[in-house]
Amino acid sequence: MNRFDRCFDHVIGSEGGYVNDPADPGGETMYGITRRDHPDLWLAGPPTLEMAKSRYYDRYWLACSCDKLPAPWDLLAFDAAVNQGLFPAAKAIQEALGVVADGRIGPITIAAAKRAGKEAVALALAHRALRYSQTNGFARFGLGWLKRTYIVAMQAGQEA
Repeated sequence: MNRFDRCFDHVIGSEGGYVNDPADPGGETMYGITRRDHPDLWLAGPPTLEMAKSRYYDRYWLACSCDKLPAPWDLLAFDAAVNQGLFPAAKAIQEALGVVADGRIGPITIAAAKRAGKEAVALALAHRALRYSQTNGFARFGLGWLKRTYIVAMQAGQEA
């Protein structure tokens, strides 16, 4: 199994199936793919798992340069990008690595990730949790977001 497949399996375990929570600004969602943000995938009904996987690969995995990051940084970036957005995911990683936080993962961030140890991984996760705590939906969704972050932390700890 390649890294994308492993990381996708992890993310989809958090994203789950169909949800339509009126308190969630994303609205109707299947496999983490919202109708609001990905209407093209909803034309014939909810997207299939394969459609979701393809979208995750193009719009999140490649867009966040996860294919160039070493484990566990690829998982950290991918999961955060799916749940918090590309820019916040990249910034959290860059801040943890001590490089310029411009929100785009490029050669400098990738090189820093290759040299980084477990402390930087923990710092990236702390940045992510801090961002959640400052989000409007934290009172309603915070426990689930933090649980997701801790699950990523456990997986990352096994890979670091």
